[in-house]
Amino acid sequence: MLDENLEIETPIDVDIIALDKDDRVVVLIEVKIIQAQEPAAKQRIADYMISWMKAVLAKISEQRTIIPYAMFVDTEQILIFKWDGVNLSEPVCSLNTGEILRHYEPEFGKKWISERYLESLIESWLRDLSYNWKSEMPPASEQIAIIGLLQRLAGGTTKAGVQLGHFVYRDKLLDEYCHRA
Repeated sequence: MLDENLEIETPIDVDIIALDKDDRVVVLIEVKIIQAQEPAAKQRIADYMISWMKAVLAKISEQRTIIPYAMFVDTEQILIFKWDGVNLSEPVCSLNTGEILRHYEPEFGKKWISERYLESLIESWLRDLSYNWKSEMPPASEQIAIIGLLQRLAGGTTKAGVQLGHFVYRDKLLDEYCHRA
């Protein structure tokens, strides 16, 4: 990952957040379609986005709100990290995006998709993990349970295109601080 210190100002535009059943933000999710073809260029873009997520998590932690997980998604991989308020772990779970999302879009990987559609597919998967709307055992349920995330997602939901801002009262993201883009 990059060691640069990124300056983050609130409100912060994020692609998706996952909330637990008590409306606490448990995962910050960034979804990107990386156009670069060279592996080194793809890795630089992914590293930058992971550094950006770390800076966002640090900024939010300054307001005494800890978002315990971060997820970076591109068309090839889903990387999940843990955040303790100071340190972002190495990936605690790495999944093949196509293997997960073909469950919701059988043509995934065979046709062009937009970043917004990729976000929608990730939300479908997360909501399936949360309340099994499509399957009894959603893809990667076991891996997500092993890292402790499945239990946190249970009964929760997702929100896309949100602005994270000022947090008040015990990690709650109040509606006035969570706006659709």
